[in-house]
Amino acid sequence: MKFALTTTALALVLGIAAPAFADIRIGATLSETGPAAFLGDPEAKTLKMLVEEINAAGGVNGEKIELIVYDDGGDPNKARTFATRLVEDDEVVAVIGGTTTGTSMAIIPVFEDAEVPFISLAGAIEIIDPVKPYTFKTPHTDRMACAKIFEDMKKTGITKIGVISGSDGFGASMRKQCLEIIGEYGIEVLADETYGPTDADMTPQLTNIKGKEGIQAVLNPGFGQGPAIVTRNYAQLAVGLPLYQSHGVASDGFIELAGAEAAEGVRLPGTALLVAEILPENDPQRKVVTAYKEAYEKATGKPVSTFGGYAHDALRILVDAIVRAGSAEPSDIRDAIEATKGFVGTTGTVTMTAEDHLGLDLSAFRMLEIEKGGWKIVE
Repeated sequence: MKFALTTTALALVLGIAAPAFADIRIGATLSETGPAAFLGDPEAKTLKMLVEEINAAGGVNGEKIELIVYDDGGDPNKARTFATRLVEDDEVVAVIGGTTTGTSMAIIPVFEDAEVPFISLAGAIEIIDPVKPYTFKTPHTDRMACAKIFEDMKKTGITKIGVISGSDGFGASMRKQCLEIIGEYGIEVLADETYGPTDADMTPQLTNIKGKEGIQAVLNPGFGQGPAIVTRNYAQLAVGLPLYQSHGVASDGFIELAGAEAAEGVRLPGTALLVAEILPENDPQRKVVTAYKEAYEKATGKPVSTFGGYAHDALRILVDAIVRAGSAEPSDIRDAIEATKGFVGTTGTVTMTAEDHLGLDLSAFRMLEIEKGGWKIVE
């Protein structure tokens, strides 16, 4: 700070414009590159776009936002290093990030110890269960995704399934959550296979599932390139059974990776953002998702994604909390985030409590099906 003051004084003496120092510092550690870049890149672009928009409109409570973003490449160790830097060196008042479950879990202790509010962009329920005072998240949990999928299976009379899941943090967590609640829906797992994050062919695992008598559908908890490979191999093997994917691949990018023909008929729980154009006029999310979609695609020239939507909601919730608190003190921000009620975002309508640091229920999910390279609502 001494250097900053000296620089400002020197600038005044020389008669040149003094550098502007932001009043509210918000940090982010995201996976802009690496295997989770398809998640982290739209998140980073969204945060930067929104901060520019907010600052241009006068900032927050009359103060500008300074956004400090680090690219952790999906590496939990790098993420933890950046989290420490954000707290100790950059002195941020809140942090958005943790693109993946692995990076989120690695950095939560840093923010809890420093008592700095953290809003995760990852899916695993472990992030907010049990509740931690300074940790929140915007994506639906993997447990909620399991429930939405099983509801749809039950409606269609499916009672016996095969499971093939990724062994990464997200895949392992969702598999665990699905197995814990599947019995509540009268569904039985007849085959349970896994694959690694770098595997390039899941044909052996899918062949085992295909050969198991009685299976009526297959579920693939996972994110990243794995589910796209599973989908391609599934089509090549002509398994001929309904294939369900997780909300971890709810994006147009997944269809591109898997191929529209191979992905035809795949079902998954997703957000209103993916079907913005076909939402009913009276849907409370229509205005929000349409505005974000148009702004993002105009600013980046790229299709909007569910993952960017998670970042959108995180920043909007954070800014809303700062406005309501009338303060940028971390403890005041934390209290205001926890008191969020009726916030309409891209992921749903959020109402948090001391016992719930997500604030979404199953109604926030839409069961979607891929049809002719696009999305349709099937409920």
